[in-house]
Amino acid sequence: MATEGGIFVQPAILKFDGHYDYWAMLMENFLRSKENWPLVETGILTIVDGVEPTEAQRKAIEDQRLKDLKVQNYLFQAIDRTIMKTIIDKESLKSI
Repeated sequence: MATEGGIFVQPAILKFDGHYDYWAMLMENFLRSKENWPLVETGILTIVDGVEPTEAQRKAIEDQRLKDLKVQNYLFQAIDRTIMKTIIDKESLKSI
């Protein structure tokens, strides 16, 4: 996170303007810089039915869910409401 003269500067999230390839390249770079790109590629870890997860696995899943919500927030800020209406499944980053 950058500061200018003691003032916190939030990196700008590029709004999608219809030029998908350009926007996708910039968003990928932004998410990689935030170390969140693996969530885009693989999604959140899941618990296998019938298998009791360890405490470490539960913590890892909860951490990924929180990161997923943060990245969803970036996407919600970047995508106009009229376009967002066309995205049916908004439950996770990967589905968006």
